[in-house]
Amino acid sequence: MSAVVDFPVKAEARDYLACFATDPNEPGWLGRRRRQGLTRFAELGWPTRRSESWRYLDLSPIAKTRPARPSAPSIDAAVIERMALPQAGQRIVLVDGRFAPGLSTLDRVAGVWFGSTAQAIRDRADLARAVAVATPLGDSEAFDALNAAFFSDGFVLEVAPAITLDRPIEIIHLAGEASGASLHTRSLIALGAGAHATVIETYAGSGGRYWRDDLVTIRIGERAELERVVLVEEAAEAVHLGEVVATLGAAARLSNFALLLGGRTVRHEAGVRLTGEGARCTYDGAFIVTGRDEANIVTAIDHAAPGCQTRELVKGVAADRGHGAFQGRIIVRPDAQKTDAHQLSRNLIIGDRAVIDTKPELEIHADDVKCSHGASVGDLDEAAMFYLRSRGIAEAEARRLLIDGFLREAVETVGQLDLHAYLLRRLAHRLASLEATP
Repeated sequence: MSAVVDFPVKAEARDYLACFATDPNEPGWLGRRRRQGLTRFAELGWPTRRSESWRYLDLSPIAKTRPARPSAPSIDAAVIERMALPQAGQRIVLVDGRFAPGLSTLDRVAGVWFGSTAQAIRDRADLARAVAVATPLGDSEAFDALNAAFFSDGFVLEVAPAITLDRPIEIIHLAGEASGASLHTRSLIALGAGAHATVIETYAGSGGRYWRDDLVTIRIGERAELERVVLVEEAAEAVHLGEVVATLGAAARLSNFALLLGGRTVRHEAGVRLTGEGARCTYDGAFIVTGRDEANIVTAIDHAAPGCQTRELVKGVAADRGHGAFQGRIIVRPDAQKTDAHQLSRNLIIGDRAVIDTKPELEIHADDVKCSHGASVGDLDEAAMFYLRSRGIAEAEARRLLIDGFLREAVETVGQLDLHAYLLRRLAHRLASLEATP
């Protein structure tokens, strides 16, 4: 069934309205949710630079596109093996937004449900509803609504109370030659009380001007712990818009790290709500932009219970005409006494044409708290550069060494050594191709 609305719609929504159709094989409640999302997108349209949260990002690459589905690509299993984490336990591969069973590795584990979102819709209505009706906390309502209308698949991980996963769960989002296509995925991670899990999500593409709209909902129960790593290495002309929405129970812990290394326009947005007493959140990240690339990290950490703790460290490097931005907000509600929250943004600019904007914010409504934030933007240390050059190290190599040392501090916040080493290898690969202007 196609969508029909009886009110004026934004011009950019007309093509999406025209191509929208619900799947008769999906449950009725999901069809209604999809129509609600499309209606909301028709009302809102794309966000503009007039919105504070979107002021640093150019959305013209997707404003000029029309909704298109990717063709069925042929992905060599060797490509996946080169990208995959050798120490991972189970793995889901999504190609152009859809589950690829032949490239995935799924095993039955007691107390764990792990599968595609499409499978959850068929077999686990409770989890599917949690995916479909998620209410994001950030400033991406238009993209959230469009995602709800058009998401094709995703992944769902449910870990029962007191279950510990010894090996990381891996999700690989791979785009083929999906020129002009829009890829919408919607996923869920749910940990029961006392559960422990590690998840790594990789987003990569082999070419094309596709754009990705990804939403992950996270629910962490009392005393549960989740370590999540996000690696973005999209194709050179791709647009990546990723959002995570997390809720933490009492004494729960979330450790999240995002490394943004590739894509024409990349935005990583997080809305985290600490609803239980004593919850802890570590939300770190790093990005590199060169050429005319853009990367934004946008976070909102909302403390709604007493005795909670947050640590944020975000580092950025911009070279050539690259433009990076960090917008981070820490909120402390009136009842969230004894909050301990610290936020730091540190950035490095290579050359005269690169730009990095940074805007850390504190919004405090309680009086017994310990909160701070800071930001810095600077050039390479001339004294350190001179020292390396005086030891016979070539200028380009000296520059790479200093940039690597600068970003390692953020990468080293990842606790698991296997993931830590994997990220450093990907970082080294990116730095080897870094085109810096002295």
